Amino acid sequence: MAIKFEDLPPQVQNQLKQLQQLQQQLEMTVQQKLQIEIKLRETENALEELSKMEGNEAVYKSVGNLIIKANKENLIKELKEDKETTEIRKKTIEEQEKRLKEKIEELQNKLQEALSK
Repeated sequence: MAIKFEDLPPQVQNQLKQLQQLQQQLEMTVQQKLQIEIKLRETENALEELSKMEGNEAVYKSVGNLIIKANKENLIKELKEDKETTEIRKKTIEEQEKRLKEKIEELQNKLQEALSK
C-alpha cells in the first residue's frame, strides 16, 4: 500500500524535501568534481607535452579567441600554479561531497525510523 505525501506528518514531509534538496546538491557537486578532474587531467597532459619539447621550439597558448606565442618557462609556471589551484578545488569539492553524503545518510535513517513507527 502506497502512502501519499500529503498523508505524512509535516515533519516527515519537511525531511523528505530536505533529502531531495541534499540529493540535488550532491548531484551538482559530483558534476563539479568531474569537471575539475577533467581540467586537472588536461593541465597534467599539457605539462607532460611541454616537458617533452626541445628548448627552442615555439609554444603557443590560447587566450580567449586568440592563440598567442608564449614563453615556455612562463607557461610551465602558469600551468603548475593552475594545477595546484585545481587540486585544492578538487579536495574542497571532495570534502563537500563527503559531508553531503553523510547528511543524506543521516536524514535517510531518520526518515526510515519515522516511517517505521
